Amino acid sequence: MTFVFVLVSIAILVLLIVWAKLNPFLAFLIASITGGLLLGLPADQVAKSVQKGMGAMLGDLVIVIVTGAMLGKLVSESGAAQRIAGFLMKIFGEKYITWAMAFTGLIVGIPLFYNVGFVLLVPLAFTVAYQYKLPAVYVGMPLLAALSVTHGFLPPHPSPAALVAQFDANMGLTLFYGFLIAIPTIIIAGPLLAPFLKNIKSQPLKTFQAEPKPESELPGIGNSIFTALLPVILLIGTTALSLNISPEDPLSPIINFIADPGVVMLVSLFYATFSLGIFRKTNMVTLMDIYTIATKDVSMILLIVAGAGALKQIFTDTGVSLTIAESLQTWDIHPLILAWMITAVIRVCVGSATVAGLTTAGIIAPLVTTMNVDPNLLVLSIGAGSLMFSHFNDGGFWMYKEFFNVSIKDTLKSWSLMETIVAVSGLIGVLILDLFV
Repeated sequence: MTFVFVLVSIAILVLLIVWAKLNPFLAFLIASITGGLLLGLPADQVAKSVQKGMGAMLGDLVIVIVTGAMLGKLVSESGAAQRIAGFLMKIFGEKYITWAMAFTGLIVGIPLFYNVGFVLLVPLAFTVAYQYKLPAVYVGMPLLAALSVTHGFLPPHPSPAALVAQFDANMGLTLFYGFLIAIPTIIIAGPLLAPFLKNIKSQPLKTFQAEPKPESELPGIGNSIFTALLPVILLIGTTALSLNISPEDPLSPIINFIADPGVVMLVSLFYATFSLGIFRKTNMVTLMDIYTIATKDVSMILLIVAGAGALKQIFTDTGVSLTIAESLQTWDIHPLILAWMITAVIRVCVGSATVAGLTTAGIIAPLVTTMNVDPNLLVLSIGAGSLMFSHFNDGGFWMYKEFFNVSIKDTLKSWSLMETIVAVSGLIGVLILDLFV
């Protein structure tokens, strides 16, 4: 009956989100409490498990997610994102415009959360499409593919960052492997797919066209790119150092301290506060207002992550996770493929990439210790599965449809197709990388 009760818990989660339209945080709480009671956890322990799971998850992630949101908001408000987009357009030119949009999405998408990146960059894509008299979907799809990939694959975005914490993976290595997979995935789902979408009719509303800041008000290109990529530079750099230095070396504790994701994001935010703020004559009150708004933007994400931590803790405290892991070992299927499949099914049912990824993590977390699987690749496999076939129950589906002003049929033929290609290409990349690491 254990598996039945687990399925009932997940079914309750899915139904509450999809059918009852309940807030995902509340749905996670109800599913967690129900699951705990069904699985035999004493009633007085259920609440404690929920609180423990929420606290443990947020303890690992709250600094990363909040400081990441603040950094992304500052990159947006300062004009750094606009500067990067304009610079790449000049380099690539009209002939390779789709490549310029893909690289813009990749670079700017690293510090920006998906919804913020969408709202910020899609109007820029419309402006570019209008300027060069090109189809909006053709210009915008590479940008959206890049934003989607960074959202699903690369820390410090919420889902991959949470998965790194749950699987005790290395954030720097996950980020490095993520880039190795992300770049070809973006190319396939972006510049290579875009020419096949040229005939899709799109009439973006003028309301959504960007009103760019004057050139004189934008930060320099070197400052913009370095500040946006500083978390990546620090994470990968400190990881490389830690792998090539002895634990007995006096510098080892210092490197490990700087390599902590929370410290990396705090240092990056501190640097950005000066490079994009104070040094450009933005006063501290204005900067703190930007950071306050950014925190409000991610408050619901934090609650969803906490809710997922509660469900995971219920599965752990009832012993279900170990039972599932032991059973899955008998399945004649690669654990990375299994993780991707479970996540993809939940994603199609629920619509949320974050919910799908974190729910899967709670189910298969014990696989990391009981089976020969790289936790960093497991993070990326789940990240890929969490982007599978976006459709009517995904907010991103409707944002794309309304911003680009396309039909439901064309939304499925373009947006849903792109997301599916990202998911499948990501899995293939993970499996190829698994042969070498």
